[in-house]
Amino acid sequence: MLAEVIDPELGSDIVDLGMLREVTVGADGLVEVEVALTVSGCPLRTQLRSDIDNRVSSLSGVREVRVRFCEMDAAQRSAVMDRARSKAQEDRSLFTDLPTAARVLAVSSGKGGVGKSSITVNLAVALARRGLAVGLLDADIWGFSIPRLLGMRGELQAKARKIVPMELAVGDGLLKVVSMGFLADEGTAIMWRGLVLNRAVQQFLEDVRWGNVDYLLIDMPPGTGDIQMGLARMLPRTEVLVVTTPPIAAQKVAARAADMARKGHLRVAGVIENMAGFTCEHGTSYALFGEGGGRRLAEEIGVPLVGSVPLHPDIAAAGDCGQPVALGDGPLGHTFDALAERIAQDVAPVVNTSGCTARLLDHVEQALDASMQK
Repeated sequence: MLAEVIDPELGSDIVDLGMLREVTVGADGLVEVEVALTVSGCPLRTQLRSDIDNRVSSLSGVREVRVRFCEMDAAQRSAVMDRARSKAQEDRSLFTDLPTAARVLAVSSGKGGVGKSSITVNLAVALARRGLAVGLLDADIWGFSIPRLLGMRGELQAKARKIVPMELAVGDGLLKVVSMGFLADEGTAIMWRGLVLNRAVQQFLEDVRWGNVDYLLIDMPPGTGDIQMGLARMLPRTEVLVVTTPPIAAQKVAARAADMARKGHLRVAGVIENMAGFTCEHGTSYALFGEGGGRRLAEEIGVPLVGSVPLHPDIAAAGDCGQPVALGDGPLGHTFDALAERIAQDVAPVVNTSGCTARLLDHVEQALDASMQK
């Protein structure tokens, strides 16, 4: 279970990095875990504590989890540095200009039809409304829909051999959007196979001038195929948000997306439940697709339930006209604002990681860049 707890800055698990020091399992179901941090005040400690607690608590027989932290000495930090350099050399196959502190969130699902793209767009808008700069990558090359959902038109341009994202101001924030929809007509079928698809996603990551963004949200295609496997290899910093609907059948399929992410050594950040229930104009609520699927999935895979989005016709209508509901101040807007707050404050906060593992990652990337230039 602890091998599935990923350090989001280094893109590897705490066991492989040598951060896990001790595990004590008591007969009464008390599990104590000791983890060594590069510095005692590491701002990622809250997230690591939460991830450890969620994963271990999901084991049968565990009554309570206690996590304690210690600080590495100089030799231990050097060993982590060496391991990080080795892993980066093994895994890294592309270079981006994404800031080290930017959080990369892939919004994924095991199947189509769960509203993943609508969730991605509205979540990106809600984060931007908080005054953040948000990159939005439409990695669903075959089924691109982001331009229509945002009401954006135009063609991607290049400057100094880099693709310049289309931009959309949202309050005090900014969206930077890249999609196949800016390169192909909406009615044109994209008939590409795995290698070509992966190359397209690689270009959208590597050859785009993303600039100073706080988050990069990636709208993934449904399933567990070539693009998902390629992303884990190309951008190991990626964290995954799994979208499901309430039915058990959808929950079980969505669990595969989480399983694939972990097999690719990606952190699963949480679950978002869509189409959670419908409330009629008289105030009566109906669970048209069942209830509890998001909570059950979160408990099954040991991650937090980030939130639930109700079934409402306004979400589809707003997407059709290119005005996401997250732009408004009604109940649906408040729902996505709450999701954005949970992510920004708890699930995947953008923090000042100077002096923490992010600084090690900077050193690793600088060393690799120098090596590649030579």
